[in-house]
Amino acid sequence: MNKKEDIIPVQEAKQIVRKSAVLLPSVSLSLDQAAGTVLAADVHALIDIPFYDQSSMDGYAFRFADWDPGGSLIVEGELPAGHNQAFSLGPGRTARIFTGAAVPLGADTVIMQEKVLVENNRLRIQDTDLTKGSYVRSRGSEIQAGALALPCGASLTPGAIGFLAGLGLKEVTVYPKPRLSIIVTGKELVEPGLALGYGKVYESNSHSLGAALQLLHLPVVQISSVEDDMHLLETAMQRALEVSDILLVTGGASVGDYDYLAAAATRCGVTKLFHKVKQRPGKPLFFGLKGKRLVFGLPGNPASVLTCFYEYVIPALEELAGHKNLVESRFLPLAVPWEKNAGLTHFLKASCTRETVMPLDAQESFRMYSYARANCLICLPEDATSFQAGDLVEVHVLPN
Repeated sequence: MNKKEDIIPVQEAKQIVRKSAVLLPSVSLSLDQAAGTVLAADVHALIDIPFYDQSSMDGYAFRFADWDPGGSLIVEGELPAGHNQAFSLGPGRTARIFTGAAVPLGADTVIMQEKVLVENNRLRIQDTDLTKGSYVRSRGSEIQAGALALPCGASLTPGAIGFLAGLGLKEVTVYPKPRLSIIVTGKELVEPGLALGYGKVYESNSHSLGAALQLLHLPVVQISSVEDDMHLLETAMQRALEVSDILLVTGGASVGDYDYLAAAATRCGVTKLFHKVKQRPGKPLFFGLKGKRLVFGLPGNPASVLTCFYEYVIPALEELAGHKNLVESRFLPLAVPWEKNAGLTHFLKASCTRETVMPLDAQESFRMYSYARANCLICLPEDATSFQAGDLVEVHVLPN
């Protein structure tokens, strides 16, 4: 196969990534550990919620049929929230009740305390618009026992976690969060905070990738840095592959004399699925498999690293963990004209609103100033060359 045939289109590369990323086996987690995961099974309510007729207001409980607009009710007893003994209310009687307390047997309505007059232990209601059942949360009005609470595939947001806790659940069956490792390569790299010598650059890729994963609530198992050395890279990859579902290697993915990624991956038993994609930035992108473990070789330039992460690694994460649309796609009108050469899909760092999208300056793959201001990527198709202001373009909104 010649070099030209080795370079595959963006959509083909994305299809290979998604097809190769197999949903992780489900696990049981406590609710306190499950935030940000996706349900791997339907969840049904075990009991009615509320579990009893419940007051939604501080006031007085009574039987609506006993209310005579000109008459009064005898106040009998008090029911705070948490009162756990059944209380029966006789005809013509009312009981002081607080928000969350069980409505006494025989009562069906609550009047708020601001709309009553109590004198000599007798209550007069001063609300002509009162209706039967007011301020009562009926048993099962939230959800009934046996009903579907959340379906398989639902994301466990803070609201979902709170809802399931309110149903009395302690554990859920979910798809686990993928384990990721990062290896940065390059003899020229210096950690931020240290003095920068001639011929050196500050290492930023592990920091940008770590931040992107942090926003997705995904832990990084390990981050390591190796020089451009075949043996060191192979050793680091072997170690990372033992503990990772996804391995991200930055740098060494091109075809220079010191680009060892492809060879090191082969030595580690990784099967190459593609190496080079018809895109800018990130053309030398490498992707391979070892068993079910995914290996991404991300080009070393910082903008290429982040772009390939958003366009390829995130789709893999979605497939592994059951997520959907971690990166939102929209079609928006272009704010300014744009020209490009045919033959490569272009991903432009850009800033978008709900109405339009503006490509930023400094589009080169080594420049991060534009990424620092970007909230999206514009995806310009491979064969297109000329775009006018107002043309609809595909926009990928970045997680934030």
